[in-house]
Amino acid sequence: MSFLSQRYARTDPGQLEPQVAYTKWAESYPPRAHNALMRVEQSAMETSLRSLSVSRALDVGTGTGRYLDVLDDARVPTRVGLDLSEAMLARARRGARPLVRSDACALPFASGAFDLVLASLMVGDIKGLASWAREMSRVLRSGGSLLYSDFHPIWVERGWQRTFRTEDGVSWNVSYHPHTLEEHRVALKRADLRIVSTTEPLLEDVCDGPACVVILARKPGA
Repeated sequence: MSFLSQRYARTDPGQLEPQVAYTKWAESYPPRAHNALMRVEQSAMETSLRSLSVSRALDVGTGTGRYLDVLDDARVPTRVGLDLSEAMLARARRGARPLVRSDACALPFASGAFDLVLASLMVGDIKGLASWAREMSRVLRSGGSLLYSDFHPIWVERGWQRTFRTEDGVSWNVSYHPHTLEEHRVALKRADLRIVSTTEPLLEDVCDGPACVVILARKPGA
């Protein structure tokens, strides 16, 4: 994703709903952390991931498969990527890994199927945070973990936008649903998930505040 630099602060690009945007974006979307926000987000996510013992992981909103590579590097035996965008999954398939096309709020998996559900910067695509959190909790085993990131609430205060540029040079804004930290806490509590840690990585060389929030939550049990 492209964020927070002056060239992306323009207000004139057209705005697209996420699934339309991802279709346009997919062919030029790299399967790696390709800007400052994604790099600090991934560093915080990997720090939390290293504290976990994981055998079966689901990457929700996998996109082009960036976090499937992270899970592979962490030697997680079973890694499944899920996304609603067929265009993004087509890029991820070039890596020949298990992928599923589905809605994140209606996962096609049995209850308790995973030790870890991971979701990177995708929950902004979800309006119903509570229903999303319940579904993440459902597919976690007792004692399993949800590790996810979201755009920081400071985005609303400062008018920051989620923007990308297609290969033909056209810029587009991607709409998203902002969530406050309190909304995250309430949604997780109602889903029977207990927050272990909340991290707000700073982008000191780009802006004077946090640009994302990384949350690790655990489902009670053995």
